[in-house]
Amino acid sequence: MASDRRVLLGVDASVLGRPWRGRLDAAGEAQAMAIAQQTGLPDLLSRVLAGRGVAPDAALGHLDPTLRTLLPEPFALTAMQEATERLVRAIERRETIAIFGDYDVDGACSSAVLAEFFDYCGVPRLIHIPDRITEGYGPNVEAIRALAARGASLLITADCGTTSHEPFAEARRLGLDVVVLDHHQAPEHLPDAIVVNPNRQDDVSGQGALCAAGVAFVALVALNRALRQRGYWRERLEPDLLRSLDLVALATVADVAPLTGLNRAFVVKGLALMKSRGRVGLRALADIAGVSGPPRAFHLGFLLGPRINAGGRIGDAALGSRLMLLRDEFEAAEIAAELDRLNGERQILEKQMLQEALAEAYKQLGPAEEGAYVLTAGEDWQPGVVGLVASRLKELFSRPAFALAFNGDMATGSARSIQGVDLGKAVRAAVERGLIVKGGGHAMAAGVTLRRDQLDTFRSFLEETLAEPVARARAEAGLAVDGLLTASACTPALVEEIEKAGPFGSANPEPVFVLPEHRIVDVQPFGSDHLRLRVQAGDGARLEIAAFRAGQSPLGAALAKAKGERAHLACALSLDHWGGRTKVGARMVDAAFCKPGQNG
Repeated sequence: MASDRRVLLGVDASVLGRPWRGRLDAAGEAQAMAIAQQTGLPDLLSRVLAGRGVAPDAALGHLDPTLRTLLPEPFALTAMQEATERLVRAIERRETIAIFGDYDVDGACSSAVLAEFFDYCGVPRLIHIPDRITEGYGPNVEAIRALAARGASLLITADCGTTSHEPFAEARRLGLDVVVLDHHQAPEHLPDAIVVNPNRQDDVSGQGALCAAGVAFVALVALNRALRQRGYWRERLEPDLLRSLDLVALATVADVAPLTGLNRAFVVKGLALMKSRGRVGLRALADIAGVSGPPRAFHLGFLLGPRINAGGRIGDAALGSRLMLLRDEFEAAEIAAELDRLNGERQILEKQMLQEALAEAYKQLGPAEEGAYVLTAGEDWQPGVVGLVASRLKELFSRPAFALAFNGDMATGSARSIQGVDLGKAVRAAVERGLIVKGGGHAMAAGVTLRRDQLDTFRSFLEETLAEPVARARAEAGLAVDGLLTASACTPALVEEIEKAGPFGSANPEPVFVLPEHRIVDVQPFGSDHLRLRVQAGDGARLEIAAFRAGQSPLGAALAKAKGERAHLACALSLDHWGGRTKVGARMVDAAFCKPGQNG
């Protein structure tokens, strides 16, 4: 952290225990000024761009990312040419292609993107999305046998398959060729398949940030080009691949892929496509989820994504991909309603499991909350919900968190990490040392399977492995603030200006602004776990701020009894569209109460 990023407003320990610092150091301030001078962009927007590492000569391009300039040569991905050649043969020979997708949003969307293309080509295809409970993650022998029995000669895995040695050995024995389209971190030794994965160790394409749907899209660009070169489209119209960018955008956001470079272009173009509401399944899901106004990354990550995931967590895992491919509005409305119902059940389960997990976590960490990580386990927890519990624990305790569901002697679980701690690497190391049965994932998320008798050893391994990186990450952590505003400055025009730097998400963080020394005039609970604050500036201007999922957090506890207090309030701003009106919506990020006699 740069030494000239001084503590802001004297806040060295907020309600959440964080120091507040301006996002820009001296070099960043100079960069913001250069952006404004060279492009004519407003000062605030220039500061937001500089705070996200955008260079002055790249600023205008950043505001309007294009696939033409950002899409890579597909064959730069290792094994993409071999995969393309095999797919061309399958299409020309009208082979039956089996798609095996993961049970999350990325798996559903990447499966649908592929299926849509094969449908356009008139090629017979099958989709199999495994049941999370009975089949588990990734390809399995029984499912592959069933697909082969239905006539498949080519198996494509979407968002899985990079480590599936045994299932692919069975696929080869049955006469199936296998193409993997994945993005998970890969071991040195790959299974017997054509593995296209920008995160395999011998891939130098630089596209490791793509989700599986992004990899699938790049694969279809290569395939479409190869078919064109072979004259396949001579007597028929080529498919418009850009029509699938709504699904690629949804997967990119829901999988928390970095919203930079090509991913950002995918999401910008995908959101623009969603405005037309042309995809029947997405329209039905958006309507039942209450999406209002132009679609935003927030809607994808917090309204649409969780409902698709609910099918894989506690219901029929195939509902998501099926919904994305539907053209019948009545059937789409039925599936969307079912996913919405399952999401409601998931929320109830998550709340119950979180209560149990919190009790265990507080006991584990002790009054001083010491320890590099949190690991909780339940005997009858729903395996499809443990990832959400791990995410909440990570948010509440600001350290990596694991949540495990035991079934007899075996446990399956999920983990979530904090910025700067590579959890996927730690889990892979545990697998390589034989400390757990299996595991893998990304820097920020991982999955594990272990026996009951391995739990204590795994705990010791985690403490030993994570102690140093977690301590370093937490020491460097703090709230990066993009600027100071008053309530009166928070206008729709200002938010529209800020949102030009979006969509915001992983690696392109949502701007945070502080309202200095505002009085909290009212605090009211709403929903199951939220608070609504009304705050007032010194000039009398007022703003409403929502503190979501704050009920069980230190922030919520402090705000609930803060009526009448003066505080510095850190918020993220957005536009709310409701009933034909547009107003500014503010979401609480952190707070620091003013000390007596403080002048802001």
